[in-house]
Amino acid sequence: MNTLWNRCGGLIALLLCAGCASGPRYAETVSALPPIGSGNGRIYIYRPSSVGALVQPNVRLNGEKIGKSVPEGFFCVDRPPGQYEIEVTTEVKRTLSLSLEAGQTRYVRLDLELGYFVCHFAPVPVPPLFGELEIGKCRYIHRTLTEDETNAPPTVSRSSPSP
Repeated sequence: MNTLWNRCGGLIALLLCAGCASGPRYAETVSALPPIGSGNGRIYIYRPSSVGALVQPNVRLNGEKIGKSVPEGFFCVDRPPGQYEIEVTTEVKRTLSLSLEAGQTRYVRLDLELGYFVCHFAPVPVPPLFGELEIGKCRYIHRTLTEDETNAPPTVSRSSPSP
């Protein structure tokens, strides 16, 4: 009986870890990112918790898919000044409207909400100092860039093998 419980516990731990971000941490990534392009601003989107690890909905910016809500992960996009709507959808849609100015850096945390069937993630604006502190615990999520994303940060690779 103990062997069965050990195997089940190991399987659950494996599934939870498989859903977490595995790239380099924010501190390793931020120095490798190009500066914000002239006339653009940058939006960091992050999910600091691993709770609800199996639920990883897409994140959209003005209707365009820009990434996924990966546990303990972050990504960023550079965009021109303007109004933006960030959307995360599971069984319900949660949105955040924000404005972006040239040279500005915005932080958006994906907060967990309990739902009837699955967890929901609501985008929440975070002040820069607090956002930079929280995102420090997260890992970079590789994004597949679309052709029209001209000023997006590159994929950052780790120079040393992970432990």
